[in-house]
Amino acid sequence: MLDQGRLVLNRLADFVDRLPQRPATDLTPVLGSAELHKLVDELLAPPPEHGGDLEGLLSLVDRAADVALETAGPGYFAYIPGGGLYSSALASFYGQVLNRYGSLAATAPALTALEESVLRWIAQDVCGLPAGSGGLLTTGGSLANLSAIVAARHDRLGEDIADGTMYVTPHAHHSVAKAARIAGIAGARIRVVPSTPDLRMDVAAATAMIKADRAAGLRPFLVVGSAGTTDTGTIDPLRRIAALAAREDLWFHVDAAYGGFFRLTDRGRARLTGVELADSVTLDPHKTLFLPFGTGALVVRDPAKLAAAHEGTADYLQDLGTLELPDYAHLGPELSHEARGLRVWLPLHLHGVGAFRAALDEKLDLTDHVYSALRAVPNLEVPWLPDLSTVAFRVRAADDDAADAATRAVLARVNASQRVYLSSTVVGGRQTLRVTVVAHRSHAPQVDEAIALITAAAAAVG
Repeated sequence: MLDQGRLVLNRLADFVDRLPQRPATDLTPVLGSAELHKLVDELLAPPPEHGGDLEGLLSLVDRAADVALETAGPGYFAYIPGGGLYSSALASFYGQVLNRYGSLAATAPALTALEESVLRWIAQDVCGLPAGSGGLLTTGGSLANLSAIVAARHDRLGEDIADGTMYVTPHAHHSVAKAARIAGIAGARIRVVPSTPDLRMDVAAATAMIKADRAAGLRPFLVVGSAGTTDTGTIDPLRRIAALAAREDLWFHVDAAYGGFFRLTDRGRARLTGVELADSVTLDPHKTLFLPFGTGALVVRDPAKLAAAHEGTADYLQDLGTLELPDYAHLGPELSHEARGLRVWLPLHLHGVGAFRAALDEKLDLTDHVYSALRAVPNLEVPWLPDLSTVAFRVRAADDDAADAATRAVLARVNASQRVYLSSTVVGGRQTLRVTVVAHRSHAPQVDEAIALITAAAAAVG
């Protein structure tokens, strides 16, 4: 057992050490290759009757992992990166070997207390919710948004949900509408509120839509604000949305999967004011706490409302006692809830909150640098001042079609470098590129290299 553990840890230590030199992989050249098809066929094979060699099997896994975006690397500025913090990965490994059941407090009360300390810190210290607030750790923002919508539906609509109507913006994460449909909200009842020219919810338009829907016999019950959209990192006017929700008796949910932990910084707290007024908040520690993928959180002002929507029991659980600690099985859909808290608790206690605050402040500084540098490139348009750590830009050209083609060409040139990886989106019908500075291994040298590559690519297509 020790030999296997040493083999795994030695290989992973070597992987982490080599991350700065590894390419920020662009998958485009390999997606249709014969070599990839051969590897896929090898991995699709069923397990053998007799076991194999661990080192050989890990080598196969490494080959598979190499055909992927280098999401843990310093040159990854695409989408919203997940950091893969090594101390959190170690915590997950430790917890998986311990293999404690985390759904019911009576089965592992001390580990439940550990997890609850993380959730209270997120709810109260990070989000500013009042004493008594709490929640649960999830696999990510998608599941957190689902549980929030189910809680809102149960609290505001009860059993009759047919006319329940909710309000989002065009820039809300697509997991919100997906979760609403899973929760039984008809697509026609997911109202898309227009955004202002700076891509924020038009609260006046939302107010008018809610009044019109009530007059038509519908039942508005939920409004969702974004604390950092995926496209541009934009923050909705959360305090104004909270006031609207209070006037109209709506549940106010904030999707802060991307932006929430920036509240650890002074700048982030000022920009994200209004989160503390929410009924529920989604956050992703695997984004801006830099943890490995699969770590999300939902925190709520009143956990009793979360429990009312999710609680269930069974006769076979009658032998377990009850404690003054939450049963996470009663706060969300998962019954096989691993003891997730360790993967968040250990990094916070090992490194200290100040280390995370400093890292997030660095990302904001680097984002300001990217914004200023790209605005100075003659044929680039940088339409929006970044709220968080995403800079959106596109190429200027004679017409929109030419600009879109040139923007796509810049993306192809930058990603072909294998040094930096960017992603694109569509905003206002226009092709738009994004630099998102979130990866904890991304520092000034990598950001400067990205700026240089973008500048050169823009000149080449201009």
